[in-house]
Amino acid sequence: MNITFVVFFLVYILVMFGIALVVSGKANKANNNAEQFLLGGRKLPFLLTLGTTVATMVGTGSSMGAVGFAYQNGWAGTLYGIGGAVGILLLAWWFAPLRNLRFMTMSEELSYYVGANTLIKNLIAVIIFVASIGWLGAHIIGGGLYLAWLTGMDLQLAKVLIAFSFALYVVKGGYMAVVWTDSIQAIILFCGFFLMAYFSIQAVGGWDAMLSAQPVANQSWFAVDKIGLLPAISLALAILVGILATPSFRQRIYSGKDVATIRRSFIYSGLLYLGFSIIPAIIGMSAFAVEQHLDNASFAFPHMALYFMPLGLGAFIIIAGISATLSSASSDAIAGVSVVMRDLYQMCSGSMPAPEKAVFWSRISLVLTISLALGFAMISNDIVAYITKMIAILMSGMCVCALLGRFWPRYNWQGALATLIAGSSTAIIVNFQPQWLILFGNPVIPSLCAALCCGVIVTLLTPVSTVTPEQALTKLNKQRAELESDPDNLESNNNRQTLDKQGSL
Repeated sequence: MNITFVVFFLVYILVMFGIALVVSGKANKANNNAEQFLLGGRKLPFLLTLGTTVATMVGTGSSMGAVGFAYQNGWAGTLYGIGGAVGILLLAWWFAPLRNLRFMTMSEELSYYVGANTLIKNLIAVIIFVASIGWLGAHIIGGGLYLAWLTGMDLQLAKVLIAFSFALYVVKGGYMAVVWTDSIQAIILFCGFFLMAYFSIQAVGGWDAMLSAQPVANQSWFAVDKIGLLPAISLALAILVGILATPSFRQRIYSGKDVATIRRSFIYSGLLYLGFSIIPAIIGMSAFAVEQHLDNASFAFPHMALYFMPLGLGAFIIIAGISATLSSASSDAIAGVSVVMRDLYQMCSGSMPAPEKAVFWSRISLVLTISLALGFAMISNDIVAYITKMIAILMSGMCVCALLGRFWPRYNWQGALATLIAGSSTAIIVNFQPQWLILFGNPVIPSLCAALCCGVIVTLLTPVSTVTPEQALTKLNKQRAELESDPDNLESNNNRQTLDKQGSL
């Protein structure tokens, strides 16, 4: 199995790189500029948007993380899928219309809500970049655990190989390589996971045998009897917040063909993901039924593939698990680099990169971003804890900031600053309080509450912003035009986007 898997894995990576070569060649013929490299020219059709969204959702957390969580806690493994499905459906309804405003990064969007305030844009850009590194680290951890378990290689070396694997085709092909490989990986991972769920049940002697092997508390609805009602809600909410505030999902909005295409793809993705939510739970519970003494619950998925599947099927299923890891990793990598090129470069240098050098610097930034994520991944092996803590600290405040900005015109930059500080500081405080962690399961709920309360109070105590939405949009468009090298169309874009905003938002 080890040799077979290595062969499958090498062939798989070469195929993904071949796709990147083809895509990058077509991009060079079209117009290989920053917008093309980082957003695919903003013309992503329905099927590609659907494929890349589904593949990004079914990532390390909902594959290895959810399977391992189900191994320990039974039906609680479905909470990942439920939280994610609700999150993407809300994203479709609330935020898809933002496609009309032609934002390039989430920091642009959130600063737009508060008058295109430079401090808020720069602060959120830093948070987004750190969050992207955090997500990348989680995917590297998950893929590294797969490789280490299957091949017997050192875990740290396995993490390095995973990072190199997705860097190979993302650096070459950019965003279009990401969405094409994601779409192919979505098909592979769905087929692999459903096949594994079916054969896992067969391996343990059927559905009843799988359930009878579980502790009684693990068989309750969402395993609430095992983990508690509040921690169950908190876990699902953490995944929901992650969807609403993760830059890679916003990038699907900014790059889509139009609002209708984005909404339709998100709705289909949410429904598919909701149906998928039971699959990791079945695999994890089946793994528990056949082996109750794994050293690390995260090994439940590869354990089933290695010891209880036919050789060829087992190799295919492991590739499906790797697909879940690589698809999400590539999406987070390109989202992080978009922030570097659009926001952090300007923050540090005072200007945008020269258009003719934008793709070169994007590739350099990709290498540096993936390297940083690999460094953080080297110091952790617990995927679920890594993800939930990172979401609470970095993303709760951004989620509240997006919601208040989207639906409350009174919101200002002072309130946004209070929201971000309160969300992160509360999560850090809760992480150092063991009794609070036992009560809530993770810091997401108190972090969200603190961010919301502080944002509202500070906004009400400070002056109303004097910058109109049209003025804020014009300011952001002028900055972006330097990178997109399209200043001649700036005025017409502003007029069209203002009309779109009034009609669609």
